[in-house]
Amino acid sequence: MSGFEVYTLHDHQRARLLLSHFAGSILFINIDQGLSEKDWEAYIRDIQKDPVAKESRLGILSYNTDQKLMQKYLMDLAIPCGYVQLKLGLQASTEILLAALQANEAKGRRKCIRAFCEDDEYATMNYKDPDQMYYGKLLDISSAGVAVKFERPLPMPANFVMRGIQLKLRSALIMTDGVLMGLRRGDPHIRVILFNQRMSQKDKLAIHHYIKQRIQYHIDQLKI
Repeated sequence: MSGFEVYTLHDHQRARLLLSHFAGSILFINIDQGLSEKDWEAYIRDIQKDPVAKESRLGILSYNTDQKLMQKYLMDLAIPCGYVQLKLGLQASTEILLAALQANEAKGRRKCIRAFCEDDEYATMNYKDPDQMYYGKLLDISSAGVAVKFERPLPMPANFVMRGIQLKLRSALIMTDGVLMGLRRGDPHIRVILFNQRMSQKDKLAIHHYIKQRIQYHIDQLKI
């Protein structure tokens, strides 16, 4: 919901490989589990020496409040994104992480996360005007809107307000209004639709949940 593109990785070796494919990424490492303190230090030093991953930035996550440990990572290893001290409770730790992401400008210039879903047959849209029904397949989606490939071109002009759009995101069914925008790639079948930002919080959360699922799915499917 806050606009950050975040993935969870459980294999630290896979995380290191991903850094070589996504230049400029930020990797926050939870040093409380997985490896010993000595092994985490060696792992981090290896990343710092790797010329392929040099454009990435590292940060530390831990519940440990030991000042010497914090100094080691911040001063000796010169971790650029800081030592983020977590707190018990999901809400408290979430707020701390969001603050750390903001401080490190992790969002960049992007306002909304976009998830590609052309390969998901259960991401569709239906729209009915007074005369007929239009069926579309979602190509991508963000919290702001969607790109949809319709079975036949829509006759409505740009800026037309579409009332009662039915959006299906796997098990979630969302009813909303939208504003019809221009063509995508000059294809008359592909239209961009902006959501009515007054949609319910429940529907916004359903869209956010779907986007999170899709981006995590694509990361998990990468062959590295």
